[in-house]
Amino acid sequence: MRRPSLYQRLRSNAQVRFALFVAGLLLMVIAVLIGPLPGPGFLVLFPVGLMLTLQNSLWAKRRYVGFKRRHPRYGEWADRVMRRVSAARRRARRRLERALDDD
Repeated sequence: MRRPSLYQRLRSNAQVRFALFVAGLLLMVIAVLIGPLPGPGFLVLFPVGLMLTLQNSLWAKRRYVGFKRRHPRYGEWADRVMRRVSAARRRARRRLERALDDD
């Protein structure tokens, strides 16, 4: 049996998960504040903050899923930017459906 990694063991601790959640929120707030400045700061910090927040908060994940249902186009873009597995699965499913429809 494989031992869990240090990251997995740390994330099982409630205080660490909360700290990662707060760090994600702070990164998103900082990204919005530096957004008007020149450079790609917003495009780097915001997805990283969103990923940390979604990984460590069930509440945030539920809100994000609701957002994706109301705004599927923006949700798909956000999934792509964060390189979420669900986005890759949906793209592969659409390609397969198109290939089957063409036949």
